[in-house]
This record gives sequence, structure tokens and C-alpha cells, in this order.
Amino acid sequence: MEIFAALLHGFSVAISPANLLWALVGCALGTAVGVLPGIGPAVAVAMLLPITAKVDITSSMIFFAGIYYGAMYGGSTTSILLNTPGETASMVTALEGNKMAKSGRAGAALATSAIGSFVAGTIATVIVTLFAPFVADFAVKLGPPEYFLLMVLAFTTVSAVLGASTLRGMTSLFIGLAVGLVGLDQISGQARYTFGVPELLDGIEIVLVAVGLFAVAEVIYFGMYEGRERETRNEMSRVYMTGKEWKRSIPAWLRGTAIGAPFGCIPAGGTEIPTFLSYAVEKKLAKGENRKEFGTVGAIEGVASPEAANNATVTTAMIPLLTLGLPTSNTTAILLGAFQNYGIQPGPQLFTTSAALVWALIASLYIGNVMLLILNLPLVKVWVQLLRIPKPQLYAGILIFATVGAYGMRQSAFDLVLLWGIGLVGVVMRRFDFPTAPVVVGMILGPLAEAQLRNAVSIGEGSFAVFFQRPMSVALIVVVVVVLVLPRVAKMMSASRAVRTA
Repeated sequence: MEIFAALLHGFSVAISPANLLWALVGCALGTAVGVLPGIGPAVAVAMLLPITAKVDITSSMIFFAGIYYGAMYGGSTTSILLNTPGETASMVTALEGNKMAKSGRAGAALATSAIGSFVAGTIATVIVTLFAPFVADFAVKLGPPEYFLLMVLAFTTVSAVLGASTLRGMTSLFIGLAVGLVGLDQISGQARYTFGVPELLDGIEIVLVAVGLFAVAEVIYFGMYEGRERETRNEMSRVYMTGKEWKRSIPAWLRGTAIGAPFGCIPAGGTEIPTFLSYAVEKKLAKGENRKEFGTVGAIEGVASPEAANNATVTTAMIPLLTLGLPTSNTTAILLGAFQNYGIQPGPQLFTTSAALVWALIASLYIGNVMLLILNLPLVKVWVQLLRIPKPQLYAGILIFATVGAYGMRQSAFDLVLLWGIGLVGVVMRRFDFPTAPVVVGMILGPLAEAQLRNAVSIGEGSFAVFFQRPMSVALIVVVVVVLVLPRVAKMMSASRAVRTA
């Protein structure tokens, strides 16, 4: 009862006209940030920190939270319509969402994305409300061995599922891991693979790689090959989901929420792992005609589940931030800085010392989810009209946004050269059917996996036996082995049965 009383008080603060206005502005701005490639919520919040220094802390945190989860909604729009993820978390949405758009089902893809985000965000907010201390207590028990094996699980799943073959998927993954090593070593401080180029000392920006592989590669590929390939896009006839699509989406939303919610509580790579895992689960569970839609005309489960996982992860990331002062993503790290700017240190005592702020922020999550649903669903018809723009002008606009976004990160001409170089690599990969998503996953998680591996081996005093001494790490090893071996065993058994029946 104490929790509900505190939440009601939080709502009384959050629904004040000023805070509602800040929430609305944050959600709208966050949606725009998600739509535009190369910006991202972390950059937006960081840029706006000085502007809100004189604003009441509760209003500021509600505003920043609106930007945070609003960007997760907006990122799906350009992923579906233009195959240009505004955020790395929306890469998986682009895999099936853009194919749905090209087959005349952009409205259904946008609808399942918006509704799934609302469902997952609401469920995850309930989890934050009820179980924050308990979930954070479990997450803090995980150590470097578990974190490392969690990332290994992501590597194996992504490379095995997203490529036309496991070999192609693993090749793309290792390219990403190699790119992630560029820059200064996290422990020794030594420069690695920089080739004497000063701009590479800070590493290669993940947004640069994502925009290059997706947006720039899409434009170049269009210019080089579109005239030679048959148009596959159908006429747009509706902007809603049919009963069958609802039936397929609802279980996918729930599965995505179940996968994404726990990941928000652990520093294991943000939203990338749960979105890819949720996509892999949907692809494995699909049967018959539904399975054939993956990678061809677009499967609605491949949009619904990753979007739900994405928003569930984003929302539950508030649990470790508020209860432990532990940021699990770039944006929550900026939010932590925002708290500290006001002289407040998130942690176990925050619910006691700043209870009104915490519960107003949690209440704003409920309000923000409703606002985002209202902002997104009625505008589906507007977003769908983007498909009617002539292709040359549309792709020219994509290239301009991608280039300006990449240059705006560090105002570096070197970044532009790198962007176009990455775009050309993306064209080659696409032409020869190498998946591009594992490159980004390897780049994001590679440095994190390296750091956790080093920490785990240090804990084991130089022995790798540490990975077999903890129940959770052993369980993760078993799961990794199953993911690698089971599909091959099933394939061999199927081939054997086919031989016997022939």
C-alpha cells in the first residue's frame, strides 16, 4: 500500500500543468531525435543539460526521461520507411519493417511498433513501480563472468540467425569486433590499430558505423543497382492492422517485453542484445508461411517483438539508475550526470531522501507512454506519405541527413571520409549477402566483452576456471552451446530422415 500511496502522490506532481508540458515537449523532441539519424537521445540530453540548469529538477528529469523513451519510439519510423535507423536500437526493426513497407504494409509495421512500444513500456513501468529494489538486488549479484558470457550469447545468436549462413554472420561479427578494438586500450592506455591517425585514438563512433552501413550504403546501393532490379514495392492501401496481424503481434509483444525487461537492469550493452535476441526468438518460433515472410516480404513479429524488447529495456533501465546509481546505457549515464548537476546522487537512499522526485519521475513514465501513443498512431498516415516521395529526392534527403548528422558529432572532415568508406563496405556486404547488423553488434559489445573478460580472469587469478565455478555462468555456457549445436543437430536429423524416406 505504501508503494501505491507514493505513486499516487507522484501522479499528483507529474500531472501539474508545467510538468505535463515538459513531458509533452520531451516526448515530441525525443520522437524527432529518434527519427533523425546520427543524433540519438544521449547527445540530445547532453546538449540540453545547460539549458535546463535553472529549471526545477522534477520538471527537468521528466523532460529528459521523455526524450529518452521518445527516441525509442521515433527510431522505428525511419527504420521501417527508409531502412535508416535513427538509433542503433532500431536496427533490428529495419530488418523486417522496411521489407513490410516495400510490400505495401508500412501502416501495419508502424502500428505494431507504436502499440508494442506502449504495451512494453507500460508493463515495464509496472515492473519498475513494484519490483525495483528486488530486481536491482538480483542484477547486482551478476559479476564479470556472467556479463562476458551474456555477450558471448549475443554474439552467437546474432551471427547464427541474421546471416544467410553462420559463416557469413560470423565474418560480419568479427569485422565488428575488429573495428571495436580501434583506439586506446581501456586498461593499458596503448593505442591500437590507429595507424598513426590522431582521429582514431578515440575509436570509431558507433553512430558513424551504423549510419554508414545502413543509410549511406542504402543510397549507394540504390544508385548502383536499383535500375537493374525489379521493383518489389506494392501500392499502399491501409494504415492499420488486420485481425490476423493483431493475433500475431500480441504474443510477440509479450515475448519481447519478457526478454527486454531484465536487460534494462544489467550493464550488458543496452538495447542491442535484447532486440537481437527477441528477433532471433521470433524467427525460431515462426512456422509455415509466417516463417517464409522473414527476410522476404517482412514478418510482423520481426517488428513487434524487437520494438517491445527495446522499450521494455529502456524503461527498466531506470531501476539500476535510481536504486544503485548504476547507468546501463549512454543515455542513462547522461541522466546520472543530470542528477549530479542538481546535487543528487542516485542510489539506495534516493527513495528516502528524494521520494517525491522519484515517484513523480515514475508516474511520468506512465503519462509519457500514453502521450507517445497519441503522438504516433494518428500520425501513421503522415509517415506513410514519405513512401510517395520520388526515390531520387528521397534518397538524396537521406544522404544529406546522414552526412550532416555524422559531421555534427565532432565537426570532423575525417569522419565524413570514414562515413563514405563504411558506406562502400556496406554496399559490398549487401551485394554478397553478408549481414551488416552483426558488425554493429560486434563493435558495440566487443570492448565491453573484452573488459569483462579481463575482469573475470583477474578474479580467477589468471585461470579461466572462474567461468565454471558460478551457477549462472555455467547456465549461460550451456545456453551458448545449445544455440551453436542444436540447429546443426536438428538439420542433420532432418537430412537423415529425408534419406531414409527417399
